[in-house]
Amino acid sequence: MAYLHAKFRLPVLLVVVCRNGPTASWAAGPFESRVGTWATQVTRPFVLGPDNVPEITDESLVAREPALAAFSAIVHSESQNAPAILGMVARGMRSFDKATAKYWCEWLEVGLENTPVQETWRELEKMVATYFPGRGTLFEETYLEGKAEGIAEGKAEGKAEGKAEGKAESILSVLAKRGIDIPQATRDRIATCTDLDTLTLWFDRSLTAADAEALFAGE
Repeated sequence: MAYLHAKFRLPVLLVVVCRNGPTASWAAGPFESRVGTWATQVTRPFVLGPDNVPEITDESLVAREPALAAFSAIVHSESQNAPAILGMVARGMRSFDKATAKYWCEWLEVGLENTPVQETWRELEKMVATYFPGRGTLFEETYLEGKAEGIAEGKAEGKAEGKAEGKAESILSVLAKRGIDIPQATRDRIATCTDLDTLTLWFDRSLTAADAEALFAGE
């Protein structure tokens, strides 16, 4: 920080992002460089953690404050509400243009590295990706897999089937990572469904459902 300040003659802010309260409390400092009773330099990081960054409860906020939404998803990635927060972030990103959505999707994927919900986000990232075909990255994995399958089989329905299968796998993955028990009958019902609208509804419910049967509420 001293080097950057001396080189650029600009204020320097050290931002620390923490996923749990104790680490955030420690990271706030102050950290002193001192000799005896004299403090030559005192560093006070600006800490973002679970206690001062709110959980995202409204997907419309994602469109208005994407940076806040991204930081919220990271600092709360170890909470039980993490899958639901990520679900709202993913749905909110659908309002972005292609370049902006790709930027924040990949930014979050890096920020969630080594967290319990990193794979959950990778599945949600595919959901956002279906809105922006043609990129050729992980961001477009679902689209490309569906397209490749359709070409290989020589059938237009191949793409839709590929998407349905991927969506069903995503639902099962989210439930498993949330520790939700999945009876075999429920697993079969999800795996054999081919209606994308139904699968999308089940996927949204899987982020907050108390049990597997809650996916089919009202049906």
